[in-house]
Amino acid sequence: MTSVLPKPAATSPGHGAAFTRHLYSLKYSPSLGWHGGELQPMEKLSLHPATLGLHYGQVIFEGMKAFRQQDGSVAVFRPWENARRFNRSAARLAMPDLPEHLYVDGVDRLVAADHGELSDDPDHSLYLRPLMFGTDANLMLRPSEEYLFLVMAFVAGGFFGDVVRPVSVLVSRDQARAMPGGTGDVKCAANYGPSFVAQRKAQEAGCQQVVWLDQAERRWVEEMGGMNLFFVRGDEVATTPLTGTLLPGVTRDSLLRMAARLGYRVAERPVSVDEWRAGCASGEITEVFACGTAAVVTPVGRVRDVDGDFTVGDGEMGPVTKTLRTALVDLQHGRTPDVDNWLHRVC
Repeated sequence: MTSVLPKPAATSPGHGAAFTRHLYSLKYSPSLGWHGGELQPMEKLSLHPATLGLHYGQVIFEGMKAFRQQDGSVAVFRPWENARRFNRSAARLAMPDLPEHLYVDGVDRLVAADHGELSDDPDHSLYLRPLMFGTDANLMLRPSEEYLFLVMAFVAGGFFGDVVRPVSVLVSRDQARAMPGGTGDVKCAANYGPSFVAQRKAQEAGCQQVVWLDQAERRWVEEMGGMNLFFVRGDEVATTPLTGTLLPGVTRDSLLRMAARLGYRVAERPVSVDEWRAGCASGEITEVFACGTAAVVTPVGRVRDVDGDFTVGDGEMGPVTKTLRTALVDLQHGRTPDVDNWLHRVC
């Protein structure tokens, strides 16, 4: 692998459009099971207009990253955990289980082929998007019988730009992302389209992201866009609990474990908007940050809400946020020991 040299760093690859040259595909049918895995050029798909997944939302996906290591090799961060979450999503949408080794093999084959397109710029990564959808050309209201699993990749810079800056957020009071018993705790396509209206409102209000509240009372903080939120009180790092309506983020789990190892007290407990506002006013809550595969660790600086706007701390990135972000990024790039074996080397 190391014989393929990385490309010179792009000035700014952005996020979501700098696709690499290949695509991995794998098919499923009841008679053959998973079969026909192949690496092919990145190209457009040919689909029947009645493709079931397009009409009934039988579409799931994952988001994960590969990072250039100190020796020039490439490692994927916690792909087995993403494979397990992928299958939880599949089960929720009545889709077939994809054996974890086949999921990781598809990722490996794509990264092995295209890792040379990733520069050695530490701010860049290879964002990987596994995807599965029902492919039956049939509009009967039922689960598909046949499926297509794909893995694609793009070279990514920062989700919120090339420089890490605190973001402003708008609390959504009139819409909810998920409801109890729904699909909020899995990564299916149907969760994201309906969120665009609230995201547009946030942008019109001068904010980069929307904060989702619980569906029942509209007071408990759940997520920021598609990211998990953390609150810092002294030496405590707390995040909202997994209620079944928010996504169990791989980055969220990683930070909880890393924060405990670094000596912080970690907690999972509900936080209301009123508590958030009062905590910032009193100085009890000194930092808030969001985390996710794309966002990594991103500080929240200002909150807009119908009940009054407020600032978190001094509006800048705080020391705890910076410490955890640095620890995570250093681990992902192989600059610190991988004590949990989270880095999956591709060869």
